Amino acid sequence: MIKVALVDDHTLLRTGVRAILDAQDDIEVVSEAQDGAEGVELVLRTHPDVVLMDIRMPRLDGIEATRRLVSAGSRARIIVVTTFDHDEYVVQALRAGAAGFLLKDSPPERLADAVRVVAAGDSLLAPAITQRLIERHLDTAGTESALRARFADLTPRERDILHRVARGLSNRAIAEELHLSEATIKTHITRILSKLDLSSRVQAVVLAYESGFVRPGETPAAEG
Repeated sequence: MIKVALVDDHTLLRTGVRAILDAQDDIEVVSEAQDGAEGVELVLRTHPDVVLMDIRMPRLDGIEATRRLVSAGSRARIIVVTTFDHDEYVVQALRAGAAGFLLKDSPPERLADAVRVVAAGDSLLAPAITQRLIERHLDTAGTESALRARFADLTPRERDILHRVARGLSNRAIAEELHLSEATIKTHITRILSKLDLSSRVQAVVLAYESGFVRPGETPAAEG
């Protein structure tokens, strides 16, 4: 059973999301909070698998709440949910350590699927959001050299896998492309994050585009 915490200051919205998720056989909403500060405390106490986190909230916003949970070592996977799909919010949320980004007007089935995706360890990057990140990279190309140095310690295989992660592929899809097991892919991704000193694969994707390590439309060459 996937345990979910809801952090949103709108009671009506939380009630609706709870109804959608509790109707799933494999998902259970275990706690709710009405602002970021309460959410941080709640998540650290109840240890859910997934957190649905609003961005605009009183006392503490969802971006800072996400940052604090990651810093505290929480293993919960955070999906930032908002109506504000501007670039600045997307980038800040993903940099803070969110596993993905979802708009509040997404269809109900998309919400449940998103919870399952991040609970399984994959990232949640909608194509439109990925495109905005790419465009942002193109606007900040002057910072590439300094950022690119962070990838120096990656092995050829790790570089190959990171390219595929940046394309939005799941662990299963990467494993199928490279004829490896999902467990092996997970191990490689763990090592990539450790070498880059990052907490999530989404942060690795952001860094990869901003540094120029991954180029828009680029396809990695097959290895071996």
